[in-house]
Amino acid sequence: MAFEQMRANVGKLLRGIDRYNPENLATLERYVETQARENAYDLEANLAVLKLYQFNPAYFQTSVTAQILLKALTNLPHTDFTLCKCMIDQPHQEERPIRQILYLGNLLETCHFQSFWNHLPDHRAPSAGLRCWETLWASLEENRELIDGITGFEDSVRKFICHVVGITYQTIEHRLLAEMLGDPLDTQVKVWMNKYGWVENEEGQIFIYNQEESIKPKNIVEKIDFESVSSIMATSQ
Repeated sequence: MAFEQMRANVGKLLRGIDRYNPENLATLERYVETQARENAYDLEANLAVLKLYQFNPAYFQTSVTAQILLKALTNLPHTDFTLCKCMIDQPHQEERPIRQILYLGNLLETCHFQSFWNHLPDHRAPSAGLRCWETLWASLEENRELIDGITGFEDSVRKFICHVVGITYQTIEHRLLAEMLGDPLDTQVKVWMNKYGWVENEEGQIFIYNQEESIKPKNIVEKIDFESVSSIMATSQ
């Protein structure tokens, strides 16, 4: 079945009371897997899956939830990841690989891009009591099978990183940009530079954007007619 047709069928399924029918979970879960495979995205359908898991805990699928979270990360800087996270109860958030994905999301949202690509350090849980995590977080490579199941995942992350760079830097070293992008081949770095119109000089400095040029003055015009101030003038006499 073509993805667009599947999207249309799921859209009909989500309208009305059938949205909360657990018998539709199998169809919605297949739709999540199709999104991962076809590099497509449907937040409303994915939230509906998580809501059904809330209402029917016995049907909870860790692998499907992991796919939903990873797809939400591909849509940063939008808040989809936070929306999905809030619909997963705490016990399930502690399960692997969900807790790893949540940590990956935290690294991206806090712009620790090199840590995201290279390694995940010891992390102290922000919950009450500050309980330490049981083990050292695995590297991204150890989640390779899970990541590879999401078509276009790494490029989507790099697109988000370029977005952050574009609104943060005026110039950046080529080496630093490459580290932020996960140290891809130099030709790939140049592909991203060309995509955003970034230019590198002979010293390895990449010109991103003149932030001052983006500041545009705005003229505020206030229109006050005589009738609106006549009463004030009268009382001041």
